[in-house]
Amino acid sequence: MSNTNKQYDEVIAQCREMFVYKMGDYGPNWRILRPETLTDQILIKAKRIRTLEINGESKVGEDIWPEYVGIINYGIIELIQLKFGYSDEIDMSREQALELYDKYIAETKTLMIAKNTDYGEAWRLMRVQSYTDMILSKLERIKSIEDNDGKTLVSEGIDANIQDLINYSVFALIKHNEGVC
Repeated sequence: MSNTNKQYDEVIAQCREMFVYKMGDYGPNWRILRPETLTDQILIKAKRIRTLEINGESKVGEDIWPEYVGIINYGIIELIQLKFGYSDEIDMSREQALELYDKYIAETKTLMIAKNTDYGEAWRLMRVQSYTDMILSKLERIKSIEDNDGKTLVSEGIDANIQDLINYSVFALIKHNEGVC
């Protein structure tokens, strides 16, 4: 599992770098987005991945891998928004946003380590297309919970589902970096 931890950190370093670049361009302008909007943005990225997996080609010349990076980064943003709420203005510095990014990705990695231990790295046996389907399933769950005012009777909440879809995206990128897909 030590290899998984190292690979996880490498993928997150790439995602964080993109997050920093975007923050350099726009700042934390995402503070105005409601969580439901972020769910929809992640859904768009996941649907594009699935469409490209099925069709086998991209009309705009971009493959699926940057979409997984987007899912990870939007997922972290949604975790931040769930905790702090959205704002009508940019009310957070870039430094604060990066600190929160690091905090929530660390929590998400901790969840991955716990589940990875319990499941014996079963994710390595899965196909990348299965990650896409699991992400889409998690998004449908999140939308249902959102439509129910965030309430669940026995199921995990929105945040746990977001952490799972972030981790599935990391797994896809690890497999890509290994040249498996």
